[in-house]
Amino acid sequence: MRAIVIGSGFGGLAAAIRLAAAGHETTVLEKQDRIGGRAYLYELDGFRFDGGPTVITAPFMFEELFALAGERLEDHVQLVPLDPFYRAFDRDGTHFDFHADPVRMQQEVAERSPADERGYTRLRGRVSRIFDAFYPYTERPMMQLHVMMRMLPFLLRHRAALGVQRLVDGCIRDPFLRRALAFHPLLIGGHPARTPALYSLIVEFERRWGVHYAVGGTAAIVDALGALLQRLGGRIECGVAVERILVRSGRAVGVRLEDGTERDADVVVSNADPGYTYDRLLGPASGLAGLRLRTARPSMSLHVLYLGADRTWPDTPLAHHNLMLSGDSRRVLGRVFARSHRRGTRREPLTADDLFLYVHLPTRTDPSVAPEGCEAMYVLVAAPPLDVGEEISDAAARRVRDLVVGALDEQYLPGLAGHLVVEHAIGPEHFRDVLNTPRGAAFSLQPTLFQSGWFRPHNRSPQVEGLYLVGAGTHPGAGIPAVLASGKIAADLIGHRPAGRSRRPTARAHR
Repeated sequence: MRAIVIGSGFGGLAAAIRLAAAGHETTVLEKQDRIGGRAYLYELDGFRFDGGPTVITAPFMFEELFALAGERLEDHVQLVPLDPFYRAFDRDGTHFDFHADPVRMQQEVAERSPADERGYTRLRGRVSRIFDAFYPYTERPMMQLHVMMRMLPFLLRHRAALGVQRLVDGCIRDPFLRRALAFHPLLIGGHPARTPALYSLIVEFERRWGVHYAVGGTAAIVDALGALLQRLGGRIECGVAVERILVRSGRAVGVRLEDGTERDADVVVSNADPGYTYDRLLGPASGLAGLRLRTARPSMSLHVLYLGADRTWPDTPLAHHNLMLSGDSRRVLGRVFARSHRRGTRREPLTADDLFLYVHLPTRTDPSVAPEGCEAMYVLVAAPPLDVGEEISDAAARRVRDLVVGALDEQYLPGLAGHLVVEHAIGPEHFRDVLNTPRGAAFSLQPTLFQSGWFRPHNRSPQVEGLYLVGAGTHPGAGIPAVLASGKIAADLIGHRPAGRSRRPTARAHR
């Protein structure tokens, strides 16, 4: 069987590897000059910057892919466990660490707010039960409504339909801890109050299997997966853009490239955003699915700054992964997740209090990603998705940059502004125009209750036979483990086998 995979993000690579391992003739077509999709690599004057995801959890899901070729992940990628997982900062610069060890985590809560120690124990138990109830569904197709309905008793019993913020607030009193312990939906583009608590299984992934960093950056994993696919006989073609999925008699039969050439295939797997897949790659063949996606609620977007400095800051309080939660969270989230602003009006100018920042300092763990004696950093700034036809002005992008550099310079990395030697930035237009995500939504669809499970774009198209979808916008959702799972589900569907569960290793001893 001939399979064409459109796009080389983690979902596309996972599906392609599984198809190649099953003996299918598999070709990945990537429009950019290197593989990775959102996990692109920028190499600038000796600095290596991961373009997108930096938090690695569930290493066993990568191990599964290498095992298909009789190989071991550790022979190709060096994963380093991180502790703390994250460091969250309050307005006054005090911080809270997320630890791998539950005893240390409990102590961290008690030191911040003794009155919340018991509540945190209760919260941890609820999250663990949600994980046990819903994890199996993350590796199964969700194409029949009755499968979703079977989840309903679990949703009600475990309060998993409630927002993550409400779950946390029901156990925790301290305002800063409430923000810190409910931040995880932001990692998948969701509002903490609108993202159902079933997504808190992300927290349990981290607790059971840790948070890791790949030496050389996330791109080291991407490159290793690409090489694995080629060893299995698969092909990767970069700089090749797909213009249309070819459909005859209701069945996908190949693709037409932007240069006009056509490629035949028995199945097509799209790792492009579902909205782009149905609206642009299928067009009239998209049917009801395309119509639904045009009215779907997008995730937030991002401004991403890649900064290289010609010195290091050994005494900085910043850790490897950092969250700046100092702003007015209601104002920040209201701005980021507003449905739209009135056409013809300008958004309010940003202030420092409007920033939700995630700061990644890989050189804390891996000096090899920067020239000797230098610091590499990557900063995410939450932003609203674009309205139709909206553009971010150069002045607005520059203001974001200046606010970020100023905030880091003032409180965490003194003198940063004068030591920057490399700068690069992408914004909402990059996600829209380069990564082909409607409205520049950095994580595709927002993970609301009615955009999850059966309500999310299916991994097998209901409109076009032989078309399969993987990636952040499909079931089970955004985040590397979920995207890898989408590749597994699609490959299993193509093989006409029920999607089985992962071979999960025993969790950490401190589970």
